[in-house]
Amino acid sequence: MIFRPANKEDVVPIVAMLADDELGAKRENFQDPLPDPYLEAFKKINLDPNQELIVVEENNEIVGTMQLSFIQYLTYQGGIRSQIEAVRIRKDKRGEGLGEKMFLWAISRAKERGAHLLQLTTDKQRPEALKFYEKLGFRATHEGMKMHF
Repeated sequence: MIFRPANKEDVVPIVAMLADDELGAKRENFQDPLPDPYLEAFKKINLDPNQELIVVEENNEIVGTMQLSFIQYLTYQGGIRSQIEAVRIRKDKRGEGLGEKMFLWAISRAKERGAHLLQLTTDKQRPEALKFYEKLGFRATHEGMKMHF
């Protein structure tokens, strides 16, 4: 299994994974060719040293993806917080333990980059995900809120 930064050619399989679940199907627009906003977002992510869009390869095929963000702030004595988002596993590879391996890699990467914590949000419509994250050591310590525009 190989963890590596995504490249432009990976955007199509990444968006396919993002769209291939009940919630993602409602918010993504996966089509061929991909709409320009996806490629523009990739360019911005790729240029930002505080963003890492990662793909996971197995047998030269992309089987997973995630995005790590590194947020510098003044609190915690000028600490760095890492945020993990958009974790997806290709549908035919789910249930094989890949998610745990991906999170263990992300935890290690966040530490390597000097983060003092790794945080995530999970949709309340995914109770099984919450149990998975708790098994990995994450704790629900805060109540998150969002405002969509």
